[in-house]
Amino acid sequence: MSNITINIPKGAAAIIDTLQSNGFEAYLVGGCVRDSILKRPVHDWDITTSATPDEMKKVFSDTKIIETGIKHGTLTILSVDGFYECTTYRIDGAYSDGRHPDMVRFTKSLAEDLKRRDFTINAMAYNDKEGLIDLFGGRLDLMDHVIRCVGNPEDRFKEDALRIMRALRFAAQLEFDLEMKTKIAAFQMSDTLTKVSAERINSEFCKILTQPMGSQVINNYKEIIAVFIPEIRDMFDFEQNNPYHMFNVWDHTIEVLARAALFMDPNNLALTLAAFFHDIGKPHSYQDGPDGIRHFYSHAAKSAEMVDSIMRRMRFNNSIREQVVTLVKYHDADIKPEAKYIKRWLNKLDSESLLKCLFMLKYADISGQAIKGRTERLKVINHLFAVRCDILKQQACFSLKDLAVNGNDLIAAGMKPGKEIGAILNQMLELVLNDECANDKDALFKAVGIE
Repeated sequence: MSNITINIPKGAAAIIDTLQSNGFEAYLVGGCVRDSILKRPVHDWDITTSATPDEMKKVFSDTKIIETGIKHGTLTILSVDGFYECTTYRIDGAYSDGRHPDMVRFTKSLAEDLKRRDFTINAMAYNDKEGLIDLFGGRLDLMDHVIRCVGNPEDRFKEDALRIMRALRFAAQLEFDLEMKTKIAAFQMSDTLTKVSAERINSEFCKILTQPMGSQVINNYKEIIAVFIPEIRDMFDFEQNNPYHMFNVWDHTIEVLARAALFMDPNNLALTLAAFFHDIGKPHSYQDGPDGIRHFYSHAAKSAEMVDSIMRRMRFNNSIREQVVTLVKYHDADIKPEAKYIKRWLNKLDSESLLKCLFMLKYADISGQAIKGRTERLKVINHLFAVRCDILKQQACFSLKDLAVNGNDLIAAGMKPGKEIGAILNQMLELVLNDECANDKDALFKAVGIE
């Protein structure tokens, strides 16, 4: 118990009070307790109780209840300010698939319920009557900034291999490190991640990448990441031997991730993934010159090809995969900071935001290169940003949808519907992109010989 006080939302407090007044135990549990102690935003207020699902139904017979996970004892109950998940204390059976308990058994013991949980910082409970219930030292681990399994870490990871990835995610999210026994078990049992679905691995991996300490955790636990992205192993000690670089490929990648985090939108997953994958093809596309300098011709194309394959295997959706592949493919492209070239790139990518992402990736990439000449190269990228902004402010034309002429205009001028209309529109767009004609209907008609 502790004198710590948590400000419980009215709805959650009402559910806890109702269960207690009917003779049952009830507490906040898990992440909401952890984040409240850390004074972090709480997204889900979960409740655990000694009441079985049937008993909860009787207690809350006059309110809306959703059987969210009745098999595992979870009901979602409507309270005064929204819905809350409420789960019966339980004991998990064997995990024969290394992911899910074969069966669960309800119990009246809070201690039994807490000891089945993954990490000490997630195994604390709280209510206003008794305060903090911390049977496994979770609050002390919060103070020490460590992630520690409840009980034997090998048992916890054997039960559910995804907990290895969750440990890394919490380390990145909270800026903690794994406690030594937990860390050793995570490395030793990392091969069990092959039992976990690609979708679940994908979800945790992306959460790690987009956290404040994502690059550091990825670097510290690269051998674990390599279990499901084995392609990165070729990067680990691959020297670049190039005057533009002062790191090997892997260390450069980590630098790009770390530097990117200083100015990237943490919610921009495509940009973060592109920073991680942008040079993955370098060990497979290099030539050593007679002077000892290593060149990486077409490495961007090779990286894009590999990323496409990896992201398909990891079950990324098509939209994010296509964005990342595009960013990786063009991250090394030579783009001149002039309006006519920027407009062509806006047309090529067909996305204002994706071009901005490309410039941000290029900035992060250069930031992780050799110091000599870096300032000048970064100035070019800053100029690219400025030209793009000017183009957008001026509402300049860079695609057919911005063109002052459309198909109906050409038909009204006497042209017959068909392929020729598309050809004429594209000819007009080329004239505008080349600054050879203003984006004006009369001027465009005159330029292509239409009276």
